Amino acid sequence: MGDAFLHDIEVLAERDGRYSRAAYLFVYDALQHTVKKLGRESMPREQRHVSGRDLIYGISEYALDQFGPLTLTVFDHWGIRETRDFGEIVFNLVNDNLMSKTDDDRIEDFTDVFEFDVELDWKRRRSEFRRPEASTT
Repeated sequence: MGDAFLHDIEVLAERDGRYSRAAYLFVYDALQHTVKKLGRESMPREQRHVSGRDLIYGISEYALDQFGPLTLTVFDHWGIRETRDFGEIVFNLVNDNLMSKTDDDRIEDFTDVFEFDVELDWKRRRSEFRRPEASTT
């Protein structure tokens, strides 16, 4: 990410005030993760589109991988308390020309996709995110 992009994110986060700069950067990174997971990274940009629902589940997976049992705490610290908040972030990025959407994309695509406490339950899902064992040598 270039300096201009980071500056634009900072300005957007400050102007909106609901979500931290880190939340915007995380969503952008989670989008890249989701595109890669869906095998679309080598496709032309217009064919790499990810639906709101796919992005939300990509965010869930990426967050649990990055933050483990602290995922809900991190999201709460960033001001994110429901899946709709991710949609608000995405559409803020779209409105500032930092992300794109199709004519079919709607903010409602992000509403009530899952319950945070269930989907992001580390005890239930931790086996999906095994960390390499630490070396003792």
